[in-house]
Amino acid sequence: MPTPSMEDYLERIYKLIDEKGYARVSDIAEGLEVHPSSVTKMIQKLDKDQYLIYEKYRGLVLTNKGRKMGKRLMERHHLLESFLTVIGVQEENIYKDVEGIEHHLSWDSITCIETLVEFFRREPSRMEAFKAIQAELNNEEA
Repeated sequence: MPTPSMEDYLERIYKLIDEKGYARVSDIAEGLEVHPSSVTKMIQKLDKDQYLIYEKYRGLVLTNKGRKMGKRLMERHHLLESFLTVIGVQEENIYKDVEGIEHHLSWDSITCIETLVEFFRREPSRMEAFKAIQAELNNEEA
């Protein structure tokens, strides 16, 4: 199982490859706000753990295992963004909050959140009831 740091790298690499068709060390470093030397070390570890194939000076390619994990991590990230949006978290807090919680939830919790988000999508009247209670509670606090 990858560490939270490995997950961040895999998610970023997967996203870059999905968007640009490739992932360079400099792009990964910029996206994660780390030094290129740190990226190189992590890429070597991900290569050793068979999430990607890395050839010095030539680049990297995700393995099936790496693609599957990267896709799963991206989906988790998007799900948590959707969840926080649904429950009314202010937009400017969502990215930071997702980054703060995504590695601390079990996949069981993620599945339950996914079910809740889907429930609200299918049952808009329940979402309206939730928002009414939320507004009521927010007014009590004010």
